[in-house]
Amino acid sequence: MIESLKLDGKVAVVTGGTSGIGLAMSLGLAEAGADVVATARRVQQVEEAAGAIEARGRRTLRLASDVCDRASLAALLADTLDAFGKVDILINCAGKIKRTPTLTMPEAEWDDILNTNLTGTLRACQVFGKHMLERKYGRIVNIASLNSFVALREVAAYAASKAAVASLTRSLAVEWSRDGVTVNAIAPGVFRTELNAALLDSTPRGQELLMRTPMGRFGRTEELVGAAVYLASDAASFVTGQTLVVDGGFLASGVNQ
Repeated sequence: MIESLKLDGKVAVVTGGTSGIGLAMSLGLAEAGADVVATARRVQQVEEAAGAIEARGRRTLRLASDVCDRASLAALLADTLDAFGKVDILINCAGKIKRTPTLTMPEAEWDDILNTNLTGTLRACQVFGKHMLERKYGRIVNIASLNSFVALREVAAYAASKAAVASLTRSLAVEWSRDGVTVNAIAPGVFRTELNAALLDSTPRGQELLMRTPMGRFGRTEELVGAAVYLASDAASFVTGQTLVVDGGFLASGVNQ
């Protein structure tokens, strides 16, 4: 492995890091050499993720948190610093989506999705970014989406939140990069997880998403690990404010049939 891609000696925190894409990234960072704190709201999932990280020979902590609760993020940082002394890498994977016609979407639903996906990302960046700026070193990776660039039917709140995450990523990069903190994002295409498998495999929407992906298949969550390790590593020391798309060609596509 190229030396600058190794994460040996690094400490990473992954919000939403106990299932789906977040879990794949947590385990991928561990395999690249980092000690990883995979955190989310559900204690049982935190326990399971921690066990998988330790099985890869890395250190971790069993800490639940909620990106909608700033105090829980502050406690997460404090406990991680007590155990490891630093946080080098933050990956923001916590998010939610709900399909609702925009005309009748309740404001409470809109607010809830943006509070998690956008403001939750901001909260984590603020809490951990302060520590990173004080150290003059940090790697922050946010999770954007295809919806940062194109609209999908009846997920307007999610799309708005993810377009804003891409914009927030650029803003933080402009403000923080001179102090050694890079801020980038990954925009996953369509990846099969436990939560969306039924939709992808047995609905017209899933069939259309497959047709629009030139590779002719959905992504596997482990196929996001390379992008995450790269952006979290010193190999990407001059990369900031970017959104790296990993989508099997979806955004490049016109007519596929």
